[in-house]
Amino acid sequence: MASELLANVYISPAVPMRRPDGQVVGSWSPIACTLIHGPKTAVLVNAPFTIAETEGLADWIAQTLGKKKLKAVYVSHGVHDFLLGLPTLRKRFPDLKTYVTQTTLDAIKQSLQPKVLAAFSAQFPGQIDQQPPADQAAELLPPSNELDVDGHKLHAITAGQAAVENSTIIWVPSLRLAVCGTVVYGSVHLMQVGAATKEKRQAWIAAIEKVEQLGPTSVVAAHQKSGEIPGVWHLQRTKDYLKNFGRLIESGKIKNAKELTAAMTEIYPDRFNAGALIVSSRAAFPKTNRL
Repeated sequence: MASELLANVYISPAVPMRRPDGQVVGSWSPIACTLIHGPKTAVLVNAPFTIAETEGLADWIAQTLGKKKLKAVYVSHGVHDFLLGLPTLRKRFPDLKTYVTQTTLDAIKQSLQPKVLAAFSAQFPGQIDQQPPADQAAELLPPSNELDVDGHKLHAITAGQAAVENSTIIWVPSLRLAVCGTVVYGSVHLMQVGAATKEKRQAWIAAIEKVEQLGPTSVVAAHQKSGEIPGVWHLQRTKDYLKNFGRLIESGKIKNAKELTAAMTEIYPDRFNAGALIVSSRAAFPKTNRL
């Protein structure tokens, strides 16, 4: 008989983004980090990307686990925000293993190309630890695409196109828990630069429906406000957001990014991170007047 399994969620706060002159130009959305643990061991799903935020996560993990061992971290996609905190995290937990899928590993290599990494890091001066490189200890999941926590299976599932291509989730049958990465959002504007076409929005909705078919009772969204609980309603609300975004574009009444941003803000006045909406609107109207 498998032992008791628990899960806790830590919300790493939003991080200001800066221009080269130091001016704050927006924020990176909060990041949800999920700790799944039994009586002896634990697996973390995703981590933030700055030194300070990752140290805050590490303190919380140590306090939450006590004598339990954090044995692994799973990274659900290869973009910088779930990736660049790994060097800091491994300094606190030296035996920590990092597991990814092959498509995530391929994306990590792209994200760590010098020019790509430099462009991202410039927005967060002095806040990112690049030694050793974040991909240095990354390992592919076993062929089963499963991790084990004290007799309980954690299944890595490729959901498909979401905020990025080949997005993955962790499904925990024992808890009916879906840890959804950027497939699902909380009360935060969706980042759609990587899903700027009708076809990609439809594929994203299909990825959410793939999660729905698992029948979860708890759903962790990668980007959410502090205090939000892991409700299944995040699935429908994310689909509705994508449908509303597409409906406005396809109505023919919206002529440019500024109008799209205004219309979405009217529908969603309380969502965090207007910057994500602005750049997503620009991606949807790349040849029109920008904000």
